[in-house]
Formats: sequence, C-alpha cells, structure tokens
Amino acid sequence: MALTGRAGLLAALSAVAVLFAPRPGLAVAGFAMLIAALVVIDLLLAGSVRALRFGRDGERLVRLGRSTEIGLIVENPGSRRVRGVLRDAWPPSAGARPRQVRFAVPSGERRRLITTLAPTRRGDREAVTVTVRSLGPLGLAGRQGAHRVPWSVRVLPPFLSRRHLPSRLARLQELEGNHPALVRGQGTEFDSLREYVVGDDVRSIDWRATARRADVVVRTWRPERDRRVLIVLDTGRTSAGRVGVAPIPLAGEPSTGHGKSDSPQAGQDGPSAADLAGRPEAGWPRLDWSMDAALLLAALASRAGDRVDFLAYDRKVRASLSGASRTELLSSLVNVMAPIEAELVESDASGMVSAVLARAGRRCLVVLLTDLNPAALEEGLLPVLSQLSSRHLVLLAAVADPRVAAMASGRGTAERVYDAAAAERLRGERRRITALLRGHGVEVVDALPEDIAPALADTYLALKAAGRL
Repeated sequence: MALTGRAGLLAALSAVAVLFAPRPGLAVAGFAMLIAALVVIDLLLAGSVRALRFGRDGERLVRLGRSTEIGLIVENPGSRRVRGVLRDAWPPSAGARPRQVRFAVPSGERRRLITTLAPTRRGDREAVTVTVRSLGPLGLAGRQGAHRVPWSVRVLPPFLSRRHLPSRLARLQELEGNHPALVRGQGTEFDSLREYVVGDDVRSIDWRATARRADVVVRTWRPERDRRVLIVLDTGRTSAGRVGVAPIPLAGEPSTGHGKSDSPQAGQDGPSAADLAGRPEAGWPRLDWSMDAALLLAALASRAGDRVDFLAYDRKVRASLSGASRTELLSSLVNVMAPIEAELVESDASGMVSAVLARAGRRCLVVLLTDLNPAALEEGLLPVLSQLSSRHLVLLAAVADPRVAAMASGRGTAERVYDAAAAERLRGERRRITALLRGHGVEVVDALPEDIAPALADTYLALKAAGRL
C-alpha cells in the first residue's frame, strides 16, 4: 500500500477542521475513521499490479555519446483499469529518462512506454526493476509492486578517431601504388623496374636488368599484404588513470548535443581545460584512449589487407578476438572492447608475453598499448621483452598526461616552480625508458590523448612504407 499526497492534504484539512469543532476528540476520531474508510475503498477499487504483464523491445547496442529508446510493453489482463505511476529503473550511468511516467491501461489492453537511454560509460547496462503504483479513483492510496523485466544494452566505444581515417587511407593508397608514388625498400612485394635516381637504396638495384641495359635499374616495391597485426591492450592499474578532457559528457554534466550527431566528429567538443581545472575525475581513462587508438589502427590495417587480432590482458586474458573477417572486424572489435574495464592490479608482463607468443607463431607486428611507467616497465616488461622482440616487431604506444606538460610550463610562484621541476623529472624518466625500449628494438609512440590515435596510425604506415612488416 502507498499513500499519496492527496491523503496527506485531506488529513491536514481535517486537522484544521478539528480546531473549530465543538468536541475535538470526537472530531479527530470521526475524521480518522472517514480517511481510513476512503483509503480502504480506494485500495479496493485500484487495479491489481501483480496481474500486470511486461515485455521489452528496442536496441541492444548503442555507441557512447549516442542515445537509444527502449520500449516497455505493459499489458493488463485483469478486470479493472490500472492507472498510476511507473518507474523503469536503470543504473545511473545508463542515463535513463524519464525517471517516472504516468500511465493508464484499460482491462484487456496494452500500452507501450518509452525510456530513453543516454549512457555515460561503456559496458553492459542492465535494467533493474519496474516499479508500478496503481492508484484508486480517489487518488488517496494505491497498490505498489515491483517486477523484474530483464533487458541489457551494450554501450560501445565511440570510435571518435574515425575522422582521421580518410587521410590515412589516402596515404595507404599511395603506398599501394594507386597513386604514382611507389615504395622503395626491403621486404615488400616486387612491383616494377625503373631507372636509378639519386637517393635510391642501392640494395634495390637489379644487377641483371642493369647488365641488359645501358642505365642502372632498380626495383620498386609494393607493401606486402596479408600480414598479421596483434593489438595487445594492457588493462592493468596504469590504464585506469584519467587523462585529457573527456570528449563525451561525463555523468552529471550537461550534454552539448554532439552525442546524437552522425558526423565523424560527433562528441569531440567537450568542457575546456579551464572548466576542468581542479576536477581530477574529468577526462577519459587511459584505457579508453588506447581503445580509440586501437580501433583506428585496426580499421587502417584491415583496409591494407592485413589480418588484425586483439588481446586484452593484465594478469589473465580479459578479452580476445581472432580470425574476424575484414568486413566484420570493427563491429566485432567494438563489441569485444565494450565490457572491458581497468583492473586495479599490477599487470603480469611475463604472462602477457607468453599469451602473445602462444597466439602469434609467425612473425607479426605486436602493438602493445600500455603506459610508459618507468617502475612498472623496468620491473615487469623489460626483463622479458627480448623474448618478444626477437621474434616479432614490437610497437609500444602510450598515452601521455597533458597536465604534466602544463605543469612543466608553470612559473611565477614557488609552488609552480616546484611543480614544473617535478613535471620535468617525470618527462625525463619517460624519455629514458623510451630510449631503453628502443635499445631493445621496440618502436615507441608517446603522444597526448587527442594525438595517440593518429600518431599510432602514422607509425604503422611508416613501418609499412619502410618494408618492415
């Protein structure tokens, strides 16, 4: 049973009336009995909430920053009309609206109610309960009950870096010979012969063809296709740190309206750095920036004809994808990435290397998306890195914190100078660990959050142009 505001208002009016009654005691008893009788009558005439039947329809997938509608079908098989208030409860990060809705379902009929979800986090969002309050004709009281109506929506990564894809595909077409620019180097597929010009690699000279002609002739090459790219996502504790400015509105922040746009740049605009000053919760986790970079690389590599596999690891395999076709790769990859969350544990580098070696028997490009944390890398990855780099080409990509660069430029007060010194020390440590990694034959990309995706794609194209894949 649930009492409404009308019952409280009626009780308040009765209390006022008691003040003017000649016999207050009898007036209190009389009003109490009257209100109780009206409440009982209202409850008896209210439609049953237990008999209601529910169903759902709508989308199962939605990109972060977009919205979707979920339909709730309410069927009334009872003999009385059910009217009242309904609340479809979802987790707060699902962004469900409206919070509650008034409805009326006559006997033997059904109604479809709409709940709009505007999620603020990746992952699976499941409906909690549907709470129904059926009111009587007087509106003084009602019957209330909760129903479990299961439904889940998977919130996918937004893939904001897709706006960089056209320009990188144009460069890829140049490498593949669709444009006049051709590739010189080793380890690529033979394309044609041409005359030698200053600057050509002497290793490309075709001596047999040169002997048959009066001029020196060199071979031109086409980037090899059907190579394998294994993207490894570190989901350990260092991936949980928030950096940069969140391109998607965070929970509790007003939406700029970009989330519903179909533009490739949808969701890029966000709060300014000044707005986020002093708010450590703002920004995306490193894990999400790394996912965005991985999606751009996967899209580019698949267009280049390479096979792309995926592995998420910290102390065990959190997710993996292998053997996806070129047409299904991106949809499969975002679906696999969606529920992954950063684990607050130290990543097991030895186990990660073993997992990579078990999945990659032939030489391939291993792209490790992690953090350039000197302590974690020196104690974890560096001692076992030679096992990986001796068999595969390793590319390590890390997301730098833009606040460090801002601190390094700070001057004016003693506090800012100390902050700048600490920031410079941290940047020096990252440069040192980068040099150590390159000494092991590892390619390193260290870029700010907004730049990590295009920088990683450019490095992939450079490796392909140099014939190293």
